[in-house]
Amino acid sequence: MVTQRGRSASARTLAAALLLAATAGCGALETAAGSVGTDSREGAITVEHRFGTTTLDAVPERIVTIDLQWTDVMLAMGVEPVGYTVDPFMPESGVPWQQLPADAAALPTVDGLPVERIAELQPDLIVGNHSIADEQTYQLLSEIAPTIPDLDELQVGDWRNLTRAAGQVLGDPEAAQGVIDSVDGEVAAAAGELSALDGRTFALAQYIVGDSLVVVADEQDGSSLFFQGLGMELYPPVATEGAETGQPRLSVSTERSDLLRADLLAFLVNGGDESDLADIPGFDRLPGTVAVLDYPTIVGLNTPTPLSIPHALAELRPYLEEVG
Repeated sequence: MVTQRGRSASARTLAAALLLAATAGCGALETAAGSVGTDSREGAITVEHRFGTTTLDAVPERIVTIDLQWTDVMLAMGVEPVGYTVDPFMPESGVPWQQLPADAAALPTVDGLPVERIAELQPDLIVGNHSIADEQTYQLLSEIAPTIPDLDELQVGDWRNLTRAAGQVLGDPEAAQGVIDSVDGEVAAAAGELSALDGRTFALAQYIVGDSLVVVADEQDGSSLFFQGLGMELYPPVATEGAETGQPRLSVSTERSDLLRADLLAFLVNGGDESDLADIPGFDRLPGTVAVLDYPTIVGLNTPTPLSIPHALAELRPYLEEVG
């Protein structure tokens, strides 16, 4: 369970991050990725993204990664960033599935993106997603170095698309496909072993203690795709309400425990502990399997990456077996 943080601004900051976004498999990924062929790409390449296009004339050597998904993608590709943003709500020991270089700069984001610090690192590429939330931020970073923001308009994109883009940028699309195949293979193997999951429903949600419930409601969201890879489907009442309201993540009162009645509920208590679940009417009578998970695991599900998925799958396995 997450540690008690109190009903404070910290929880609201975390909620905003999750609204914008939220091991055993690492060795296999490192083998699949190999070393990036920095001399294998000839000529300039152009990457399309939500704010237009970014062109790179050469394979970048000094990369700053903004947001967990891009940091993990680069690590899975065998690339060590010169700087990376840190999540202040992660354990002091760091992200459990990451092994970051000791000489890389950890960039705090509590007060916003540290643009000056990023510039001091003299990157030749900056990559990020939800923290590059608007075109003004994108243009500001682009003045420092070529910048690749979100590839699409989804709140949380598919990590596979980021990995393919990394393969394009780094001149090693085969390594990128190897990373994708390794992770997809692990999920497919779990789906085969747990075939009874096919057609079962899931919900991914959090309780912001003293405030509201937040529920992922977009079937195309990157966080939904992981569960779909196991043969599951988004709990239909949640999907319907998301489609009707146009909200990829529903923010509702604690009275709406009806949205949590999936066969599997993966859940975070944000800013409290399990005793706070008593605030949610009917939570103790939910009919499905409830997995109250720690913060890193929920982040690994909310913003899935090639490194977080094996970790999250291992943490979820007992609950998946119960459902299946």
